[in-house]
Amino acid sequence: MAIELLTPTQVDEMRPAGRFVGEVLTALQEAADVGVNLLDLDALAHRMIKDRGAESCYIDYAPSFGRGPFGKVLCTSVNDAVLHGLPHDYVLRDGDLASFDFAVSVDGWVCDSAVSVVVGEPREEDLRLIEVTQQALDAAIAVARSGNKVGDISRAIGDVACANGLKVNLQFGGHSVGRTMHGDLHIANDGRPGRGVPLKPGLVIAIEPWFLHTTDEIVMDPDGWTIRSADGSRGAHVEHTIAITDGDPIIMTARS
Repeated sequence: MAIELLTPTQVDEMRPAGRFVGEVLTALQEAADVGVNLLDLDALAHRMIKDRGAESCYIDYAPSFGRGPFGKVLCTSVNDAVLHGLPHDYVLRDGDLASFDFAVSVDGWVCDSAVSVVVGEPREEDLRLIEVTQQALDAAIAVARSGNKVGDISRAIGDVACANGLKVNLQFGGHSVGRTMHGDLHIANDGRPGRGVPLKPGLVIAIEPWFLHTTDEIVMDPDGWTIRSADGSRGAHVEHTIAITDGDPIIMTARS
């Protein structure tokens, strides 16, 4: 496994990509509303990429688990869809739970982030699910420090899930990032503390907990991309790209 450690100068060079990803997700949160089409949200992200001179990590993405190339610049997962949602002709409805996942390359450096929101009148259980997923991300970032190991991040996420009665799917999780979107390092959303790859200054990773209300089983849509809960329950997904340092981790994709 080849894991790249960046110099402090390279981490600084990566910051514009993180800021831009944060700006786009903020714009998407503001634009997402009842009556808005998912294709319009993808078009908004596409325009912002073009205006910035950035490069989408998704549009030509064709991994083994998808039916590629993806063809869009944004993942839009709604209600029982939780990951890799392919934007399509769907108009958001009152109470929809939507997750937006976005990654781009700016000046050759990649950052990746995701956010979940409810449009219109929310269900209390959906707001709670988003809150717990964010708590898991916060807990993971808190232990993402030099001297700890990847297993500590995974366990922090799993502990939050367990404390809130949620099951954890281990098929998809976080990953290292740098010049490409998906590096060799996989970060499961549950694991054993003190195990795995050591966290060292210069390691840049995307941490992305995602939970479903009542299951950890998933199914794939006929589009070959959109991943849904097997029982129809709703899901939430949040993600930040962070850099490990000698002190506190840097949240590269922080949103205003």
